[in-house]
Amino acid sequence: MKTLQNILITTVLLAFIACKGATMEKPVNDSMTEVALLERKPSQPIQPATIQIALLLDTSGSMNGLIDQAKTQLWNLVNKMTYAQCNEVQVNIEIALYEYGNTTIPQQEDFLRQIVPFSTDLDLISKELFALDTNGGDEYCGAVINHATKNLEWRNGTQDLKMLFIAGNESFLQGNTSINDAMKDASQKDITINTIFCGDAQTGISLKWKNAAFLGKGEYMVIDHNQQTHYVKTPYDDKILQLNSQLNSTYISYGSQGQSRIAQQNYIDNQTAGVSVTANVNRSVVKSKSVYNNAGWDLIDAAEDEEMLEDLITANKKTLDANLKDKSVEEIKAITLAKKKERVSVQKRILDLSKKREQFIQSQNSRDNGLESAMINAVRKKAALKNYTWEID
Repeated sequence: MKTLQNILITTVLLAFIACKGATMEKPVNDSMTEVALLERKPSQPIQPATIQIALLLDTSGSMNGLIDQAKTQLWNLVNKMTYAQCNEVQVNIEIALYEYGNTTIPQQEDFLRQIVPFSTDLDLISKELFALDTNGGDEYCGAVINHATKNLEWRNGTQDLKMLFIAGNESFLQGNTSINDAMKDASQKDITINTIFCGDAQTGISLKWKNAAFLGKGEYMVIDHNQQTHYVKTPYDDKILQLNSQLNSTYISYGSQGQSRIAQQNYIDNQTAGVSVTANVNRSVVKSKSVYNNAGWDLIDAAEDEEMLEDLITANKKTLDANLKDKSVEEIKAITLAKKKERVSVQKRILDLSKKREQFIQSQNSRDNGLESAMINAVRKKAALKNYTWEID
């Protein structure tokens, strides 16, 4: 009996000591802990990195093939870039466009012209490419590189990728601008200069295109600018194009430029379709991704939430399409939200088909396309140094 009592007493004492110890370990001032928790700042979302591509095209008389490749291959180039990720976040894409070597531009302006500054407006870039024409002239490579380096708004994030591509077929040393100085200025901004010679490799070397790439810490590439773009027809093309027509019906334009911008979208669709089925499919796929954003004129892209949508409709009601002007704000809001739901569904179906299409194309062992392939390979090589990954892999 005493043994049982002793066990019970011992158990009670141990429990008391444990409880007392826990009390002693309790922080003296709970309010200090609460203040520390309140002052702890929430973690900031990771800012997406940006791939900036400045494309400098020789538009002298012999470069029609190069311009045709740029028109044809733009949408697949952008499509491939959309698979890039940095820190597991999809990167942004900005493209700038220059022409040089065209005698319709005054010599005092070094025969060069900035067509589009860095932009995410892919329809505008495509429109300007289709508008390019060639005319014989002197090609001042140093001058156009210098202008792009100094006048474009280059980003300064450590993970941003800044790539300049210059394509042409004459001596790289024409003009009065020092190539060494131009490359030095670009290097100070961490801009990589890649050269694309349109001709055979040895000629490009003798005309200093390879040396320029070396100075610019970039790639020297050679393409046949007169080569026709190679297309791979897939079992998914027709369905994607059908869905693209449905996608187009979901846009609701607003603002002073709304009607002209939706007309431009249709114009680019028709121009791209005239180039090839494949180019049109690539454009349709890009239109289903976040990189194709038309917040400046489309209600669905512009409205981040329902309250913002209501404000946009109220402020721009007079600029809406005729079939909407007589409807109330609430009715237009309901129509827009329904269109948004439809768009998300259509885009998802296009992207699902796009994955199957990419797998089919890879299974065909298709050959590379000149300008597009050269640029993609150079971007991927440089991106690997900044720990980019590619979802398509």
